[in-house]
Amino acid sequence: MSAPEVGAVVVGAGIAGLAAALELQQEVSEVLVIDPSDRPGGVMRTDHVNGYVIERGPNTFQVKAPMLASLQRDRLDGSLMKATPASRRRCVYHDGRLVPVPMSPAALVGTPLLSARAKGRLLIEPFVRRGNGSEESVAAFLERRLGREVVRNLAGPFLTGVYAGDEERLGAEPVFGPLVAAEQRAGSIVLGLIAGAFGGKKPKGLRGIHSAQKGLGPFARSLAELLVEPPALGARVSGVRRDGPDWLISVSGASGESRLRSERLVVATPAREAAEILRGVSADAAAELDEIEYAPIASVAIGIRPEDVTTPVEGFGFLVPKDAGIPLLGCLFMSQLFPGRAPEGHELLQCMIGGLRRPDLVDLPDDQLAEQVRADLDRVLGLKGAPDVLAASRWQRAVPQPGPGHNARVARIRSRFADQPGLALAGSWCAGVSVPDSFASGVAAAREVLGGASHGAR
Repeated sequence: MSAPEVGAVVVGAGIAGLAAALELQQEVSEVLVIDPSDRPGGVMRTDHVNGYVIERGPNTFQVKAPMLASLQRDRLDGSLMKATPASRRRCVYHDGRLVPVPMSPAALVGTPLLSARAKGRLLIEPFVRRGNGSEESVAAFLERRLGREVVRNLAGPFLTGVYAGDEERLGAEPVFGPLVAAEQRAGSIVLGLIAGAFGGKKPKGLRGIHSAQKGLGPFARSLAELLVEPPALGARVSGVRRDGPDWLISVSGASGESRLRSERLVVATPAREAAEILRGVSADAAAELDEIEYAPIASVAIGIRPEDVTTPVEGFGFLVPKDAGIPLLGCLFMSQLFPGRAPEGHELLQCMIGGLRRPDLVDLPDDQLAEQVRADLDRVLGLKGAPDVLAASRWQRAVPQPGPGHNARVARIRSRFADQPGLALAGSWCAGVSVPDSFASGVAAAREVLGGASHGAR
């Protein structure tokens, strides 16, 4: 029996896959999304527990230009919820207390996060000799240009919040690409960014950080509901191979094994899953994909009353430097950011623990994990009452860790498929770990396969 033909197949129903499918649907009559999960959205999951709205995966995102354009086209921009002005207050746990991150030149002058010597070191950045950021870690690049204290007390905690990673192992070019490019362009981060600001108009997204009114899980479902063909959930793509001008796609599900045929294929999965799917097409690319490291994270939702903490729960939340001596990576004050996230008279804290700093903690039983988080919160906020542990979520491979040379690795992977028309790659491992970057990668992948047989994977 011949395999049924589909206009386009997208493997993965995370944000990148959904974005790709919605873009493909503008020009292709039948688009099928396949994912082994029980719901669309990938790591974007939301639960309601005792009046709290709990995000199991990502909590907030920026709305960059490609994402905004797609949401406006599909009339979903109205479902966005902008964070309150409280989000502008962000803190670092420093010397036993929460210290606001300086968000202006005046605040930078007065911040205790940097010594007088470190602040003076910032002034000589334009005179620091140009280096090669494409081969450096974030720590090496920023220490060379801005000094060690900036790395330890500002950049390091920031990267903990985004990557749950280590600034000594993350690559400067994939993580701070605009800064590396600014140095190459002008020999200085500051001068390069100033020059780049006059480089012409660029598409703009929305200012600030956002969530969705009902949470990110329902937001992902609203994207999936726009698809003419509902996603095939509970099904797994086990492999693909070329068959003439088409891709022959092997699928396993509750009803057994089947095959599909399509001229267009977007693989929008984590790196390891992409490796398994594409191993028969390029063993070399699969080997490169297998080597991409991920950080594990446990996310623990805590409910408290404001009077049960010594330090007020105010602002965005806090991050913890790796030399602070506590395992907690950071904590978001979700009920401060978005109305309706906690019952009246309560606050919702979303705590992150594990990462590359302490990956062993992700495997702790629930009671031990909760006790560790309570102990760390007590040290930072000063607990006067027992908090409620609402939920614990574990992601063994939560966030890709792009090290030095990651961009070159991605380029090599793409080059392995340059002679395979109709195939494109998307996802956080190849485009950036944030929600909008993954979304943009899905849009770009869809446009690539829509470009026809003369284009390869990108």
